Amino acid sequence: MAGGAFADGATLKRAHLYEYKTTSYFIFSCLVAAMGGSLFGYDLGVSGGVTSMDDFLRKFFPDVYRRKQKHLHETDYCKYDNQTLTLFTSSLYFGALVFTFAASHLTRSKGRRASIIFGSLSFFFGAIINAFAMNVAMLIIGRLLLGVGIGFSNQAVPLYLSEMAPAKSRGRYNQLFQLTTCLGILVANLVNYGTEKIHPWGWRLSLGSATIPAVLMGVGALFLPETPNSLVEQGKLEKGRKVLEKVRGTSNVDAEFADLIDASNEAKAVKNPFRNLLTRKNRPQLIIGALGIPMFQQLTGMNSILFYAPVFFQSLGFGSGTSLYSSVITSGALVVGAITSMALVDKFGRRTFFIEASIEMFCYMVALAITLAVKFGQGVTLSKAISVFLVIIICLFCFAYGRSWGPLGWLVPSELFPLETRSAGQSIVVCVNMIFTAVIAQCFLVSLCHLRYGIFLIFAGLVAFMGTFIFFLLPETKQVPIEEIYILFQNHWFWKRIVGDGTDDDGLDGKKGIPN
Repeated sequence: MAGGAFADGATLKRAHLYEYKTTSYFIFSCLVAAMGGSLFGYDLGVSGGVTSMDDFLRKFFPDVYRRKQKHLHETDYCKYDNQTLTLFTSSLYFGALVFTFAASHLTRSKGRRASIIFGSLSFFFGAIINAFAMNVAMLIIGRLLLGVGIGFSNQAVPLYLSEMAPAKSRGRYNQLFQLTTCLGILVANLVNYGTEKIHPWGWRLSLGSATIPAVLMGVGALFLPETPNSLVEQGKLEKGRKVLEKVRGTSNVDAEFADLIDASNEAKAVKNPFRNLLTRKNRPQLIIGALGIPMFQQLTGMNSILFYAPVFFQSLGFGSGTSLYSSVITSGALVVGAITSMALVDKFGRRTFFIEASIEMFCYMVALAITLAVKFGQGVTLSKAISVFLVIIICLFCFAYGRSWGPLGWLVPSELFPLETRSAGQSIVVCVNMIFTAVIAQCFLVSLCHLRYGIFLIFAGLVAFMGTFIFFLLPETKQVPIEEIYILFQNHWFWKRIVGDGTDDDGLDGKKGIPN
């Protein structure tokens, strides 16, 4: 079957010997670490709401405010077309993509926990600067610090959750990251809905409230254990085994611990993990996990809706309060989608969710584009029926994304990389993700202005392509131990021709990551 081949139980090394119980210590660790998603989610939700508030626009972007009030002679699509305004949103992601490589070094040398703590500190100070901003420069500086925090937390948290979770339920626990991201978006929209009525400083409260998830995660991280994988990688074998026994709830962890040691020995032989990603044995992880999935996650068009939902709804003729309320509804659909995925992804698998949701999302984007082409853009207020239909379509799109490309866009890459390239690979994941997040944030409003409904047809075409990509190239990873994922590619109908038995013949030594 195309894309579906995977290793059977007899092929795996010691997976059938793994034992675990769900302990309170394990649950606590996952819940605290997953709060890193709330930083990302809160910012995704808050920025679009703030940029639609009149008080904020009057102070920092008076030209946009005057255009919004007067409408001038522009079409409805172009009300918010301003590159400085979009830079307020996208600057965070430019900061994140640069500092994720620093996060890779810290995560590998000092552990996942260190990056989580550093990320929360940077995010806290960025939120403070934004709350007290007096000019656009302060806004951008604050956003860059927020981006540093996102770069570190998004690099470390998915790794932490995947390494702490037992193989059979890894999907469920890793998706706590996406659940807290969606909850952060929902909370941000609720905060915006309330602060929009507080004049003239309500926007300051929205931006400053980002300190709350930063404090919760930072303080909680002080009590987090390091992952057994990271401790073994650092040579702390005795401590690593103790943590493994504690999170698994049993002393019978010999098989899993032996796999960790084997993976660590492989990792220690790699002097340059970034270069090692280029070897033939890591080609699938590079193409699927580091480049394809994080890029496609942004090209679904979802983040364009998340960034600018209030602005988008206002462009459709909704009032300011109503547009924020509509954003709350759509972010609620994301939360429901994340919960659905958590409950079912380890049962039905990653591929099923990716492919089925891609088909749905394609249909919703086409429906949105057709509706806007027929009914919108001539300066005429949309009827209530059409407005409700558009909100429903966007909610259904959010629900489909929320159970597929949203959570799986972080889960699957964090599963694919072997230990020796895991931190480096995750850095590239975050970097690629942030590059395309920043591009979408910077270009969506100007694209909406010039391409009009055509931008949603472009997203529809991209969704169709990425669903096909998953169908042919991604093997199923559910319930496969994280240190044995590489076996899937050795048995995959396409990738086995490239990776072979895991040795390299392309001029790079797979162990050292240096030329032969």
